[in-house]
This record gives sequence, structure tokens and C-alpha cells, in this order.
Amino acid sequence: MIIPLFPLQSVLFPGGRLPLRIFEQRYMDMAKVCLKEGTPFGVCLIASGDEVAQPGKGTAQPHAIGTLAYIADWDMPQLGVLNVTAQGSTRFRVLHHWAEPSKLLRAEVEAIPDAAVIPIPGAYAPLVPLLRAIVDEMTGNGQGPAEPHRFFDAGWLGMRYAEVLPIPAIAKQKLLEVEDSIDRLEIVYRFLESKDLLPTI
Repeated sequence: MIIPLFPLQSVLFPGGRLPLRIFEQRYMDMAKVCLKEGTPFGVCLIASGDEVAQPGKGTAQPHAIGTLAYIADWDMPQLGVLNVTAQGSTRFRVLHHWAEPSKLLRAEVEAIPDAAVIPIPGAYAPLVPLLRAIVDEMTGNGQGPAEPHRFFDAGWLGMRYAEVLPIPAIAKQKLLEVEDSIDRLEIVYRFLESKDLLPTI
């Protein structure tokens, strides 16, 4: 599969949402095609370089693992500025990428199969009510994750924690790259435990 890439200083997770403010022509053109054809683009954390193209500089270099994104909502508050909400879908691995004359990156990617639905192990049960409270607050502010909410699924639970934890983007990238859903929950659990943030149930 060949897709356009949108390298960012943020990480998008499967099932998550990411607001984007688009003003560079290369991304305006990309968004128009995605909206017209209903096709995805790839969101990748920047490994090196800048989000905004700089004269005389090359394009940003992306991390190899990213997330397919579809435009779930959009608005143009002023001419030349497009606000979109990117909806995270499947993870992918970049096989190779290149820059077009416009400096838009394109890549050949392979999809990473979605993890199987795994019930929450009992040891991690305290993570569920805490995330429910977080999601309720986010939803009240119009920022909650896309439905359906799957609090019973270890993979979904771990991804939601990964996107809301107050950790650096590179740490979020590492959580995105974790293959095992239970391993991701373990990392999240130990982090919250170290901060004394786990509720007692």
C-alpha cells in the first residue's frame, strides 16, 4: 500500500483522535484528496527534522511505525487554514519512503494486523475505573476517544492510556510499537503505580 505521510511531533493511536491544523499547501492538497476519495494518510512521529517545511532543509524523517488516519471531521475557519480531526485506524510499518517535489512524503507501507481482543487480566482491573473517569471527563469536553468504547479489551485499554499519559512523545511511540497488549498494560500499570495514581477497588 502506498500512502501520503504526515510526520508530526505527536503520536496517533488506533482508535484515537488527533486534531490537526493544516495550512501548508502540500497537506492541504493531501487532505482534499483524502476527503474526496475517502482514503487514509499515515501519521508518524518525527524522528528528525521539523513539522513545517523550512527553506533549504530536507523533509522530516518519520519513525518506522505509524498509524493510518482517516479524516473524521473537518472545518475551514479561515481561508488557507483547514482544521481536521484524524481518526486512528490500523498501525503500519514503513517499508520505504520518498519526497515528492512538493515535499509531501509518500511511503510504501505494510499494515500491522490488529491485536486480538483480550479480556482485562484481574491484576490490571484497577485500570478500568480510572480510565472510565478519564474518558467521561474528556467526552464532556468534546475530546473523548471514538466509540465504541471497549473497556473490556486489553488492547483498547492500553492504547487509550498510552495517548493520555503525561509522558514524552518518544515514550508514546514506544508504547505504540509494543506488540503484546498485556505487555503494554504492564508498562502502563507500573507507571501509574510509581506515581501513586492507581485507585483502590
